[in-house]
Amino acid sequence: MIRLALVEDDELYRSQLREYIDKYSAVSGEKFTVTEFSDGDEIALGYKAVYDIILMDIEMKFMDGMMAAEEIRKVDTEVIIIFITNSPQYAIKGYAVDALDYVLKPVSYYAFSQRLGRAVERVARRARHFLQINAHGTAHKLDTSAIYWIENCGHDLVFHTAEGEMTAPGSMTETEEKLAQDSYFRVNKGCLVNLEHVDEWTARMPSSTETVCRWPERGARHFWMH
Repeated sequence: MIRLALVEDDELYRSQLREYIDKYSAVSGEKFTVTEFSDGDEIALGYKAVYDIILMDIEMKFMDGMMAAEEIRKVDTEVIIIFITNSPQYAIKGYAVDALDYVLKPVSYYAFSQRLGRAVERVARRARHFLQINAHGTAHKLDTSAIYWIENCGHDLVFHTAEGEMTAPGSMTETEEKLAQDSYFRVNKGCLVNLEHVDEWTARMPSSTETVCRWPERGARHFWMH
C-alpha cells in the first residue's frame, strides 16, 4: 500500500487528480491510501514523515508548493515529490527540493500516469530500506540500515537505532519477515540483530549459548542464543 498526499487548492483539479489516481490503481493493481490537503500549509506545518509520494500544486493561496516542499525536506529527505503547475518555469525550481518530476496543467491522464508510474517504481526500489511502525499512535518510517537491534518487550518491540530507542506494538516474526532482504539475524526468539553494524561477533561459552556483538557506536551487547 502506497501512502500518497494530494495537495491542491482547486477542488475541481483535486477531484480530477483523485479520479486519475483511482484509474491508475484499477489499471496497474497498485493500491493507494490518499490524504487530501487544500493548501501547502496544511501538510507542511507539523509535517510527519508518513508519505511515500506527494503530489503538490505550486501556486496556492496561503503557502505555495515550493515553500511547503522546502519545509517538508527539513524533516523528510526521502518522500517523492511531484509538482503540478501551470508553468514549467516554476517546475524547474523543483530540482532545488529534489522533486522527481512535474506535470503541467491542464493535466492529461497519460502524462499523469507516466509520472505516477515513475514514482511508484522508485517507491518499490526503496521499499525494503524502510520499516513502517506505529509508535503508540504516531507513525514513523525507520531506515532499516540505522537500526542496531530489535528486541521483544512484552507485547511491544523496542527498536534500538542511531537516533535512540523507539517502542511500538508488533510481532517479532512479522518484523523478521519484513526485514528478510536486509542483513538481520535472529540471535534468539526475542531479538533481531542488524549485522551491518556488528563489528565483532564472539561466542563466549563452549556451548555457544552466549554471543557478544560489538558495535563501534554502541559498545558491546550480550545475547543469549536459545
